[in-house]
Amino acid sequence: MILLTGAAGKTGRAVSQALVEQGQSVRAFVHRPAQRQPLLELGVQEVFVGDLRDGNALRQAVAGVRAIYHICPNVHPDEVAIGRDLIAAARAAEVAHFVYHSVLHPQTETMPHHWNKLRVEELLLGSGLPFTILQPTVYMQNLLAGWQSIVEEGIYTIPYPVTCRLSLIDLADVGAAAAQVLTTPGHLYATYELAGTEPLAQSEVATILSTGLGRPVEAKTLALAEWERNARAAGMGDYAVDTLRKMFRYYARFGLAGNPSILRWLLGRAPRTLPEFVQSTVAAGD
Repeated sequence: MILLTGAAGKTGRAVSQALVEQGQSVRAFVHRPAQRQPLLELGVQEVFVGDLRDGNALRQAVAGVRAIYHICPNVHPDEVAIGRDLIAAARAAEVAHFVYHSVLHPQTETMPHHWNKLRVEELLLGSGLPFTILQPTVYMQNLLAGWQSIVEEGIYTIPYPVTCRLSLIDLADVGAAAAQVLTTPGHLYATYELAGTEPLAQSEVATILSTGLGRPVEAKTLALAEWERNARAAGMGDYAVDTLRKMFRYYARFGLAGNPSILRWLLGRAPRTLPEFVQSTVAAGD
């Protein structure tokens, strides 16, 4: 049995699907009862409803599992505390393998959510648990948040310069890599950076979108002040707004560059390209 935290999110669903397709037994940890049924329909064996900040719930969830794949909810202010408590529960239960879903370049202190993941990595290194750390880059699926504007208006909007270069990865490849390290030998005590593409400028992303859609798409920079107004109007809290604003400023200066070689080795095939992702997304909408 593999415990998967953060199972109701898009990353959790991708990892769940990859594990189920390999015939693995999955116990999904979710926050709300309404999140149970979609995961059961996906094929997970058990769904545990609880709060990751509840130590007693963590101890119950880890009971009897062979391995843990830990995804903390995105931009969570309590990520370090949650990681500490889950690692402690895993140690007490003598879990054989703890896989942590981190992020590409967690060493970056100016991005607080990256830095918090490095603190959890540090806790894991000192825990005595057999571990693997995965550090994925930006998801191709993030494009879907602005897909309507891309398709209907031909505008790809980002809150950093169009020259900003980011490596991307498809969520299905993240799930496949997670399943690989959880189910095959040779991955204990390893840290893997996961990138599916070379760094791409956002103007290059717009060109790929144009080709896939068969119509012009232009990349445009949204001012951070306007992004913040939109985020707050959508209900985003202070911590998330501040953290993401710092991330966008970092991207503007340095981008987020990764190398696809490790992912290619893990998958035993080429990672999915951005043109392939765009083509499949367009086909799904037809």
